[in-house]
Amino acid sequence: MLWPEGCAANGWEPLLKKFFLSEPGLRLERFLKERSEQGAVIYPPTPFRAFELTPRDGVKVVIMGQDPYHERDQAQGLAFSVSAKCPVPPSLRNIFKELRREYSDQCPVSGDLSFWALQGVFLQNAVLTVEEGRAGSHAGRGWEILTDQVIDALARNSAPKVFLLWGAAAQKKEKLIMASGHDHLILKCNHPSPLSANRPPVPFIGCGHFRKANEWLTRHGRLPVNWIEAPYSSEIS
Repeated sequence: MLWPEGCAANGWEPLLKKFFLSEPGLRLERFLKERSEQGAVIYPPTPFRAFELTPRDGVKVVIMGQDPYHERDQAQGLAFSVSAKCPVPPSLRNIFKELRREYSDQCPVSGDLSFWALQGVFLQNAVLTVEEGRAGSHAGRGWEILTDQVIDALARNSAPKVFLLWGAAAQKKEKLIMASGHDHLILKCNHPSPLSANRPPVPFIGCGHFRKANEWLTRHGRLPVNWIEAPYSSEIS
């Protein structure tokens, strides 16, 4: 498996290399190659973009997604994020709704969240690839083993971090974080999907996670995240 040079520069290469030299990693690589040769259209074209944009030692917030968007021109390798030219999908619309609730009716100008990633927000899906029009088509093929290893490595690093676990799938990662024994903040609520964002037990709308994360980071000597405005272009090569 080839990953971009930026992954090495950002400190991720040892972890990625170890996984893709393991049997689960080799099986996953064979599966992706076979599906590509069979004509499957696989998204996103940049599955390691979160690793490219966010240095391993610079992660201060982790947001867990599930599966990449499975329609053309949506997925870009960052959980919940889409190209600035793409209409904002329903779950991201609810994320923006919560941001407007917390920040006096302000939210990002587009669905491109790469400016979050550049500030240390690691936007990781549990599965990094999907086939066009087939949600969940690459689940159970090995990506979850890698992304569990990523969460475990981040949690075992003692630098204070906030883990935002939205929905049951993301909340399965809690035990990996707790096992580290380090002082990280775990915030949990329903997934921002329209199917669950307003439902009990902990609705996403009204969760207050963005302000809570920044308050906790500030108390622990880390810079808060600018959730609203990109201080530089969000179109990154």
